[in-house]
Amino acid sequence: MDRKAYTAELAGLRELRTEITAAEKAVAAAQKELDKLSTLRARRVAGLAGYEGAKADAVAKASGLSVGDVVRIAPLLDPTPAAVRAPKADDQAAAAAPAPAPVAAPVAEPAVAVAPALTRPAPVVEQPAPAAPMIEAPTEVEDQAAVVEQPVPAAPAAAPVVSAVPVAPVAAAPRPVVEAGPRELPTLPEGPAGARFEAVTTGLVSKRPNFTQQARATVFLDAAAGVLAVRDQTVRLDLGARTPGEILDAVLATAPGTERIYITAGAPWHDGAERYSTLKDAVAAWLNTPSERWTTAVGSGRDKLAGHFVHQRQPVGRYAPAAAPDSGTTEIRSMGEWFDPDGADVVTCRQAFTLLWQALRRHWDDAVLMGSPSQTGRDLWSRTVPTTGKWAGGYPVLSEELRGLLHATGGQGRTELILPPRVPEQLPALVEYDRTFAYAKHLWKSPVGMPRRITASEFAAMTEQEQTKALMSCSHWNVRVTVPAGWNHVGLLPAPVTGDRAWIYPSEPGTTFTTWAGGAEVHLALSNHIAPWKVEILGGLLFEDGKPLDEWGKRLKAAWADLTNLSKLHGDERQRTAAYLASRAVRSVLLFGLGGFAQRPRLVSGTTPLGEALPAGVEILGQDGEVVTWQRQAGFSRDPYAHPEWAAYVWSGARAALLDMKYRQGKEVIGYAGALHAKPGTVVYFGTDGIALTERQHWPYRGEPGDYLLKGHLTGPVEHPTSQEQYLKLRGLGRAELAHTGADQ
Repeated sequence: MDRKAYTAELAGLRELRTEITAAEKAVAAAQKELDKLSTLRARRVAGLAGYEGAKADAVAKASGLSVGDVVRIAPLLDPTPAAVRAPKADDQAAAAAPAPAPVAAPVAEPAVAVAPALTRPAPVVEQPAPAAPMIEAPTEVEDQAAVVEQPVPAAPAAAPVVSAVPVAPVAAAPRPVVEAGPRELPTLPEGPAGARFEAVTTGLVSKRPNFTQQARATVFLDAAAGVLAVRDQTVRLDLGARTPGEILDAVLATAPGTERIYITAGAPWHDGAERYSTLKDAVAAWLNTPSERWTTAVGSGRDKLAGHFVHQRQPVGRYAPAAAPDSGTTEIRSMGEWFDPDGADVVTCRQAFTLLWQALRRHWDDAVLMGSPSQTGRDLWSRTVPTTGKWAGGYPVLSEELRGLLHATGGQGRTELILPPRVPEQLPALVEYDRTFAYAKHLWKSPVGMPRRITASEFAAMTEQEQTKALMSCSHWNVRVTVPAGWNHVGLLPAPVTGDRAWIYPSEPGTTFTTWAGGAEVHLALSNHIAPWKVEILGGLLFEDGKPLDEWGKRLKAAWADLTNLSKLHGDERQRTAAYLASRAVRSVLLFGLGGFAQRPRLVSGTTPLGEALPAGVEILGQDGEVVTWQRQAGFSRDPYAHPEWAAYVWSGARAALLDMKYRQGKEVIGYAGALHAKPGTVVYFGTDGIALTERQHWPYRGEPGDYLLKGHLTGPVEHPTSQEQYLKLRGLGRAELAHTGADQ
């Protein structure tokens, strides 16, 4: 080819490029028109389902769709007889269900290692005289256990990125037959399948971010009084019927550019709740109230189809202008995500946010308050990732198999109501102790890197000193446990059960069960001062001891201490209240931030215009004339901040501290606290980071994280609560009585 031919070919190529570009534009326009017509067809098909005599085959013929496509758009037109449809659905569900995790063959008895009893001298702790004669109660298997304490009616006391498991009401004696049976937990498989449990996810590490978060324009609204706090002023608004559209219209007219609205009082999403069968249905209906000027913001990129987050008490509504749905989003959120306002006015709530930001800013130059405590906590943690040393490149994320194992075997807080006859029918008193900023005490050490698998035979081959060191290290153990003869106190280790309770804490002598537990709990079972339990090591995971959460925890504890002191010393009452609320928000940042590391399988909710195809595998929560609200399990995401090993280790340490906690002065142990240091038969309730007993304890309170604070005292005799709901009512009365009497610790 000569130069002339080359030049001619280039000219022809340019002409071809122009023609291809024109054709692509024509195809794109045609595709856009096709999508528009297809959406219109789907809406009309869905509308035909409202006619009682509509037939799927007739609709399919008229629309040019298959019968299957018509049924997918309008399930009401499914011609399959109901009697056939149910078994068919069951078969499909069974086929779609994931195969059970591979379970290793039972370990032969000779390979099982019985951990040595780690004895220590019993501490000398003075016990106060009982307020009334104690009734000796025989032990029996405990009745209540759950993942998270369910408070009334404020925000959950533990991580909601993490979903709460409610405690079922407990019937009064005589006790009913317990329906829930043992639940089999996964174990570490052998062979190549087991290797995936000792691995990390390729190319996924928790790195320090290379950007600064941008603050969002935020206002605070008392929806009951119609008062808006924006910057340094308050404005009274007419909110009309308090629908999302009317709230957005009123707020944006006064404060243009607002991106986030916190509702401090009024909970408009509960308006008309009596018309719905569940509170969740009422919230979903409110979030999707039609508006001429506003539509659901469906996000972009990874957040596409995010829509609203439907929650009974802490929902999140995301809206965009109907005229420009791809423009900026405005959120409506609940103040209860951060703290319970407890009657504080809107100005005080705004001031609490200001104090919170100022306190965090003293410890993070680039601190920004994000939409939720969980998001804020994770972002602040990411800015403590080390820039030097072994982990300067970031912390590796465990394999999905190992994360799934930790999710299934690492419970959260202990919630348990102990029933008669193990405690008296008539309680001499109900005394509540709460561990101050509890989880902050357990952040100084955490597991890092890829774990080493320990088999039963490997553990048996260790010396006693090596076994003790392994149990006291960052570790997670599969164990067979036997409650010792003569045991007359509370249970020490969680046993898995089916149903809502998830975990119970057996305490009847001779009871044997198999479970997983953190090293802190296993060590306590072996070394407690009352009687060592028999623990057989079936296998385990031993991590390297590290400090990935230590710096994060220290900074949050410092911010919490600053705000706590300000809440006691400031001369202005409003500022004292605001500082107290801000200190509670720091607690939420730590609590929910830690729960965010657990990275449970995600529950995603969203909305889809009526008539359009729904995403696969969704559960419909409700629908109105415009949209369908749904939710679905999204499984484990490829999240660079997924570290369930950190959350599981902290939760295990906190559960152990509910039973036995040491007070130290330097390296010297100067005292003990916890349920095992109270008399048998006096513990009534465990609630995540607190316990209730029938008598006062001589546990010192220094105001430090983890210390037991006297929170309530209800003078007896008190009828024993037969359900968690009854207990929470009594707890409220006890707190009110203590506040009225002003009794000392």
